[in-house]
Amino acid sequence: MKKIVTLLLKVVAVLLAVVGLVLLFVNFRGVPSYEVNIPENIKNVKVEVTPQRVARGEKIALVMCNACHANQDNRLVGKHIDDLPAEFGKAYSLNITQDAEDGIGSWTDGEIMYFLKTGIKRNGQYAPIMPKFPRMADEDLKSIIAYLHSDRFPVQATKGEGHEQEPSLLLKVLTNTVMKPIEPITKPILVPDSTDKVAFGKYIANDLIACYACHSGDLAKADPLHPEKSFGFYGGGIKMPDLEGKIVPTANLTFDEETGIAKKYNEEQFVHAVRFCKKPDGGILRYPMQPHITLTDYEVKAIFAYLKTVPKIKNNVNAL
Repeated sequence: MKKIVTLLLKVVAVLLAVVGLVLLFVNFRGVPSYEVNIPENIKNVKVEVTPQRVARGEKIALVMCNACHANQDNRLVGKHIDDLPAEFGKAYSLNITQDAEDGIGSWTDGEIMYFLKTGIKRNGQYAPIMPKFPRMADEDLKSIIAYLHSDRFPVQATKGEGHEQEPSLLLKVLTNTVMKPIEPITKPILVPDSTDKVAFGKYIANDLIACYACHSGDLAKADPLHPEKSFGFYGGGIKMPDLEGKIVPTANLTFDEETGIAKKYNEEQFVHAVRFCKKPDGGILRYPMQPHITLTDYEVKAIFAYLKTVPKIKNNVNAL
């Protein structure tokens, strides 16, 4: 019996040593970089900057880019991501102004599109925290790029090299195992017909502004390529810090009668919540939720119609 116990202890010691060595290697390696292999149809993209595209791109950017990239002067020079859960470390957004050295002024349109789809920068560095948009419609991606090339104030060339990323050991482990870059979709992607309210709402919620990423069960288990496969899809509960560091669980957006939004919001109240952060009782939704004022009433109503079709999840986030 003594020999068996001794043998088991040795096996455990060896396993712990192996795990320790692996963790040391991962910690030293950090977030991996990748070979930049841009498909030809993306590499050769050249976006014509039109007023229509700039307006559309500005609308999307105000929802998806400014909150993380804009400084106090409303220039998109990048900053610390305040609402990142502490277990992932500290992250800083990229300077996406037209500055050729510190920003993305020297990037090609194909490199920008590839980055938005995959999270891989032109130098091969991987940005695991930044949202990925592999299913965003081609025209919407081109509109974002047109906006980044435009004469709008926030994107004008501004110095600001950016801060060194400070990933935690957990994030390093995840990016070396399960949080990998996304293979870009190369076939054409179109915006759904807006008269199909559910399909249109699904596109806006999942592919354009990625509501599910914050409102599912785990940031590390979000699946941008197949959003419906994300853990706890729209069931909420991710613990995110507000600007004072207080933990705010994300809302359950399924239509579960007890813990979701079925009895909390009607269509009009949901529109006010999404667009203006206004709760039915007149209060204000807490940060990190922010107003989405550039979305139209119809677009938010389409999201509401889509959420009714999402499988219900019983998850009382207020009890977390």
